[in-house]
Amino acid sequence: GYEEEEMVGVSFQTLDCLTEHGVNANDLQKLQDAGYHTVESIAHSTVRKLSDVKGISEAKVLKIKEIVKAMVPSDFKTAADALEDRKAMLQLSTGAVELDKLLEGGIETGSITEVFGEFRTGKTQLCHTLCVTCQLAVTDGGAEGKAMYIDTEGTFRPERLQAIAERFNMDPVATLENVAYARAHNSEHQMELLKVAAAILSQDRYALIVVDSATALFRTDYSGRGELSERQMQMAQFLRQLTRLAEEFGVAVLITNQVVANPDGMSFAKDSTKPIGGNIIAHASTTRLRMRKGRGENRICTIFDSPTLPEADAQFAVSATGITDAVE
Repeated sequence: GYEEEEMVGVSFQTLDCLTEHGVNANDLQKLQDAGYHTVESIAHSTVRKLSDVKGISEAKVLKIKEIVKAMVPSDFKTAADALEDRKAMLQLSTGAVELDKLLEGGIETGSITEVFGEFRTGKTQLCHTLCVTCQLAVTDGGAEGKAMYIDTEGTFRPERLQAIAERFNMDPVATLENVAYARAHNSEHQMELLKVAAAILSQDRYALIVVDSATALFRTDYSGRGELSERQMQMAQFLRQLTRLAEEFGVAVLITNQVVANPDGMSFAKDSTKPIGGNIIAHASTTRLRMRKGRGENRICTIFDSPTLPEADAQFAVSATGITDAVE
């Protein structure tokens, strides 16, 4: 029931709350069609943007904004209160003890975590593992929520989810039922899917959104010379939307990213690759993790950038049942 929802820190309010405040259903429908599904999404949007919604006048927007202001706290609070809010953020287990330790619990809900590395370093494996662990009880390193997987490169494997579910003694059928999957075919479609995602997230308890890979389609759609700034702008829009979903619905967002050779790095340096996407991705991701190969099936994860975690690394292994502890 409702009590349980409270326990797992779901704090958004759906738009139908506004009918009690005299906003008519017709207007709410228009807002929903434009991708606004929660009171928070209205609170976080600008008057200018809301006025762009077809059929809603600026006067009406101002009236709705007034109502929403009373429903969503948006003033200053003390750092002590902010700390309490942060303690309420759940961590999703990665499936490997040392990796969870490195991340001080796991992948954080409410923000974006970026994982980058070369081919076959375990990025997609981590995505699949989290789709299962996010469904576990909070006491077992989960968040008791569903997962959403946006696949841009055709790497999604439901069979892998079955194997991971069995490893965690979960019913494979039920586990797969709890994962919503979409294949994006171009960057516009990828953007469109986030609109659909907002509608789905407002209807049900979700704990995770995966975008594997967040950057690939932008690279192929804007590959010509002179298209770089347009690509970065579109990518920034996409990540902004993702950040909104993470904050509004309290879900963990996990994005993967590729690396390119770093032309200004010395080739004999320890690592001569860098993640693509430049500053745009760097600023959007709260936590950035770098994956690289170790011995055999082992992989090494390094904290590349994080506001709270120290720069360090941990070993884990990739297996048929997802991310596991490193093999000696």
